[in-house]
Amino acid sequence: MTKQEKVNFVIQSLEELYPETPIPLDHKDPYTLLIAVLLSAQCTDERVNKITPLLFAKADNPAAMVKMTQEEIQDIIRPCGLSPMKSKGIYGLSHILLDKYNGAVPADFKALEALPAVGHKTASVVMSQGFGEPAFPVDTHIHRLMYRWTLSNGKSVEQTEKDAKRLFPKALWNKLHLQIIFYGREYSPARGWDIEKDFISRKIGRRSLLKKTFGTI
Repeated sequence: MTKQEKVNFVIQSLEELYPETPIPLDHKDPYTLLIAVLLSAQCTDERVNKITPLLFAKADNPAAMVKMTQEEIQDIIRPCGLSPMKSKGIYGLSHILLDKYNGAVPADFKALEALPAVGHKTASVVMSQGFGEPAFPVDTHIHRLMYRWTLSNGKSVEQTEKDAKRLFPKALWNKLHLQIIFYGREYSPARGWDIEKDFISRKIGRRSLLKKTFGTI
């Protein structure tokens, strides 16, 4: 099977499985999405969605957020982990949004990445899911599956993103990155991987990895 045939198989299979791709993190606008994505670092979406209502009930915009202290923010978001760093980032970026952008979240990669605690992946999620701009945020699921599917070498998330953008049509990026995440969670997890259930990996996967993990295939 050629690489293009593998790409076509992935696209077709994921579209059949996930014709609709609801955004996993609850939010109402780019600012609340930005905060939710920041909180999701090393934390499950499910837990984030339990914490953000508590935080947003007190502050769902930059002006309200800066009226809170960093310590108050940290107390609320503590269950999400990394609360000292995340609270400092939330407080700091809220000040910057007020000072530089009149309280609005900029629809610009460089501007987003310049905000405290906002890396490339967070900026990509906000651009994609908040503004509808083409982006391909790579999380652990996408990084793992692109390697298992022999579509990337797995050396870095940066390389995986480059490979994904090169292989998949730009018009599909925003939907496809969510479809791959959904598939990874349901069919191809990092732990408890069941090759009988993971039909895409069985069809196009890295044979050496499958043999090492499951024996003769």
